[in-house]
Amino acid sequence: MTQQRNTAAWREMDAAHHLHPFTDTASLNEQGVRMITRADGIYLWDSEGNQIMDGMAGLWCVNIGYGRKDLSDVAKRQMDELAYYNTFFKTSHPAVVELSHLLADVAPQGFDHVFYTNSGSESVDTMIRMVRRYWDVKGKPEKKTLIGRWNGYHGSTIGGASLGGMSYMHEQGDLPIPGIVHVEQPWYYKHGKDMTPEEFGVAAARWIEEKILEVGADKIAAFVGEPIQGAGGVIVPPSTYWPEVQRICRQYDILLVADEVICGFGRTGEWFGQTHFGFQADIFTTAKGLSSGYLPIGAVFVNDEVASTLAAGGDFNHGFTYSGHPVAAAVAHANVKALRDEGIVQRVKEDIGPYMQKRWRETFSQFEHVDDIRGVGLIQAFTLVKNKATRELFDNWGEIGLMCRDIFFANNLIMRACGDHIVSAPPLVISKAEVDQMIDTAARCMAEFERQLKEKGLA
Repeated sequence: MTQQRNTAAWREMDAAHHLHPFTDTASLNEQGVRMITRADGIYLWDSEGNQIMDGMAGLWCVNIGYGRKDLSDVAKRQMDELAYYNTFFKTSHPAVVELSHLLADVAPQGFDHVFYTNSGSESVDTMIRMVRRYWDVKGKPEKKTLIGRWNGYHGSTIGGASLGGMSYMHEQGDLPIPGIVHVEQPWYYKHGKDMTPEEFGVAAARWIEEKILEVGADKIAAFVGEPIQGAGGVIVPPSTYWPEVQRICRQYDILLVADEVICGFGRTGEWFGQTHFGFQADIFTTAKGLSSGYLPIGAVFVNDEVASTLAAGGDFNHGFTYSGHPVAAAVAHANVKALRDEGIVQRVKEDIGPYMQKRWRETFSQFEHVDDIRGVGLIQAFTLVKNKATRELFDNWGEIGLMCRDIFFANNLIMRACGDHIVSAPPLVISKAEVDQMIDTAARCMAEFERQLKEKGLA
């Protein structure tokens, strides 16, 4: 079917019928979509034959790279054998059992139980229900309030969008829902003032303690945060932040939840972001890298104490038609096994991650309007600034970022603008030669960006 139509026909059909996520539909339809038709490794091709370097691994998710025939072969075999059955009504199936066993093996110690969803957003909503059910069973039903962070992202369902701290999302749909409060993000560049990063990390964690005392520890159910904020702009907290957050949660008898949807399955060079930062959550949410995006699947990991408490409460009245879908589970199993057995996660930690971070910092530090250059493993960012010396940001946050992003897109390199943060998270299988190609292309794009800034009188 794909050979029978051309780009113009597909664009016309897309505009007629397809509502895109997070999109100004009228504006998109006027411009026309870019039709992606195939992919291999870290590259995409569009319907016009252009080769595009994917510096974002899809949406932070294609950890194993595109075009793995072994994963598609697994999907076909599973579809032929058992295309679908549910995990309700006292039933299970081999694919989900084998995946669960493997996940318990790669998870931090003490995480032996998983609940399956179809996306990161569903994982977050599931977690919210789990957290509140946990305290119900503990005999403390008044502990319902969850603390999130401003500029954090936890998906676009009602619960996830409420817990996230994106004001533009809250403006639509009367969000956040009751029982959600927020604290400031641990962005040292903006909020660190005269503190060292280590001092700021502790101070930022104590904003959570202040919120606990404001609301009342007897009403707080959990604190939820991404180890590294992804869609918020790859905000990497100082090393002192997460250990202090864990100490505070333990002190006030509050569950600590890590949203590992982006960091999970090797992105930081560890299997999970919490390991990189030296803390252990009570619950953590995953999706994306679990199947490298090959099929929709998410999982909520709970530690043994949370699992036993939920079990003691009888029925947990929550689930999805496709929870633990056999084909998605089989593909996720093959993906996680490959990430482990092929040493992909270890390579991010010891080889390609350090190489990327070195090249990223060396290259972008030369630009006049780039600062706060940061990253871990294969997730990295920098911030576009008006004045490095004073840390002055541009007015109309996000406009300059989109201008920069469009230059990247025009040069067939996908990087993302999150406000005026420029971020990248390529597939974990990227080679050093491909890192060089990506960085060199990005450097040419940044030179063009700074030229346009001056030409338009914006700098």
